[in-house]
Amino acid sequence: MPRRSTWAETVTCDPHRAMALYVKAAAILEQVEQKRGSVKTLVYNSGHQNIKQLFALVCETLKYTPVLKELISTTNLLKEEKKLQINVAKVLVYDLLFGKGLKCGGSWKALIMKHRSQLKSALARLKVKRKVSRNEDLIETKVSSTKGCQLPRYVRVNLLKNNMEDVIDYFKREDYTYLGRATSVDDLRHLTRKQFICDHHLPELLVFHPKTDLHEHFLYTAGHIILQDKASCLPAYLLNPPGGSHVIDACAAPGNKTSHLAAILCNKGKLFAFDLDTKRLATMGTLLLRAGVTCHELANQDFLLVDASNPKYHDVKHILLDPSCSGSGIVNRLNQLTDDESSSSTQRLQALASFQRKALNHALSFPSVERVIYSTCSVHREENEDVVEEILQQHGNQIRYALSSGDQCW
Repeated sequence: MPRRSTWAETVTCDPHRAMALYVKAAAILEQVEQKRGSVKTLVYNSGHQNIKQLFALVCETLKYTPVLKELISTTNLLKEEKKLQINVAKVLVYDLLFGKGLKCGGSWKALIMKHRSQLKSALARLKVKRKVSRNEDLIETKVSSTKGCQLPRYVRVNLLKNNMEDVIDYFKREDYTYLGRATSVDDLRHLTRKQFICDHHLPELLVFHPKTDLHEHFLYTAGHIILQDKASCLPAYLLNPPGGSHVIDACAAPGNKTSHLAAILCNKGKLFAFDLDTKRLATMGTLLLRAGVTCHELANQDFLLVDASNPKYHDVKHILLDPSCSGSGIVNRLNQLTDDESSSSTQRLQALASFQRKALNHALSFPSVERVIYSTCSVHREENEDVVEEILQQHGNQIRYALSSGDQCW
């Protein structure tokens, strides 16, 4: 069995830092439940000082979430401790029972330790009930079933700060072997840990072995490369605004697509980026700063409320619309651990599609717009073909469209 990353192995002994880690992990769990982004995106854009610890804690808590919910419910923990929120409880109970013990002091530790005996007894009863002896055997099978499906590690070279040749040379000096440009998908399937190749569609995209971790690499921390899946690169690549253009990124956070647009524009022109979430927008500002983006104007605003007739948007001819969606098409996503039947229910998909239609209609209302890319991370027809077909029916022959494979771009 492969060794799991356990955050407690490297956690600092400072109780205040541990407390901050628990708070951040609980916040990310809540965002995941609200479909505010993928686990990796939320963690790596969180601004936390120790990303590896945070990522491991969130992942492990997610894996055990069904078990944690059952234990918290059977012990009436939230009923007895009314100030304790569910996601904070999940993180604390995980670390008490499945990690290496609580690392924080103060009231939270005292609160959980008060229920320690009850929680341990409930865990023991649950293992007897399910006829297992090890904690890991309590994890539902759907968690382990995704291990065999892995995408390569995609790395977009940030042309605002570097160029392909220099980045390739940098990795070669670190004993990576460059295999040239891929000719087919098959070329990506046999990469070893120290090999990389150039994508056969996107010229600024490098491809590494799935287990390659570059989050602490100098080129990443300095903004010379962006860790961005190929599907996420397609919308900006297909929009392809000329340098000097005025462009709108309608639902912009966390900002990888925005930085890609800025690179395509060569930082020339104007890039208007909107997002309703204040925290995500603040994190996005940090990301864009690191990436060397200077042509942007961020706005903490609902795109649906942006006045298309405002003179400042008169020259906008290109719009990228990547609205909230079910996320059902994200491969290897850890979010599936929080999904239930309601995640893809007819009611939820209809609600998402309603917003998506409104956003796409609004994008088409800008007076000078010539090209709109509509993309989702969904495999559901309700969020893709149905949305586009309804918009086409409303606008008749006024617009033309093309379908591209990948990130469901329209």
